[in-house]
Amino acid sequence: MSEKKSGAPRAMKVRVKSARGRTTSSQRWLERQLNDPYVVRAKAEGFRSRAAFKLLEIDEKYRFLKPGQRIVDLGAAPGGWSQVAARKIGLERSDRATIVGIDLLPVEPMPGATFIELDFLAEDAPDRLKALLGGEADVVMSDMAANATGHKKTDHLRIMGLAEAGVEFAREVLAPGGTFLCKVLRGGTEHTLLADLKRDFAAVRHVKPGASRADSAELFVLATGFRGRVVQTDESAEGQGT
Repeated sequence: MSEKKSGAPRAMKVRVKSARGRTTSSQRWLERQLNDPYVVRAKAEGFRSRAAFKLLEIDEKYRFLKPGQRIVDLGAAPGGWSQVAARKIGLERSDRATIVGIDLLPVEPMPGATFIELDFLAEDAPDRLKALLGGEADVVMSDMAANATGHKKTDHLRIMGLAEAGVEFAREVLAPGGTFLCKVLRGGTEHTLLADLKRDFAAVRHVKPGASRADSAELFVLATGFRGRVVQTDESAEGQGT
């Protein structure tokens, strides 16, 4: 039986009593978490977050995580996606790290992955990543999301800004033939991102895994077959200046 079809443990619906100091919205969030089958399943299967199932389901369909790969996990905390990648490429029981996770927050260590506290937008971040990986990456993946403001347009622009920055980072570290996966939101701007990616990747598609809540505007962009960086020669640079 596949991981996707195995389902989640069934449980009685949990209701949370109101408490002093807890807002209505925070109470709704807590109830949703306690009754979310993917949260229950993550605990049962030892995953660090429910988000692990988003990556599991996407990879189950498109099979882009493979043994021997070098993988970068942007915005890695709490480590759920790195955990899935380690299982998929056979590193869960190994101390040899070919997965590097980056986050502004500390991440609890795990076998097969190295986590560093780093802003991926830092100028030296691509070179540091390639040094840790021992070469260019085969996969750059990102489940990053900016802190929500509650203003739909602002939140959309912020997460799309992260996605666009992730694309630029991927261009710097990916090996030819590599894969880029990142979170976006519906709203129009993602089509511009898609057009941009199509110039550099052989195939680009939107994906909505079952673990992504139905009422969420969240989507993922999966770009495969990276064509490689365009290296500007001195001659072409001189031509542009004339």
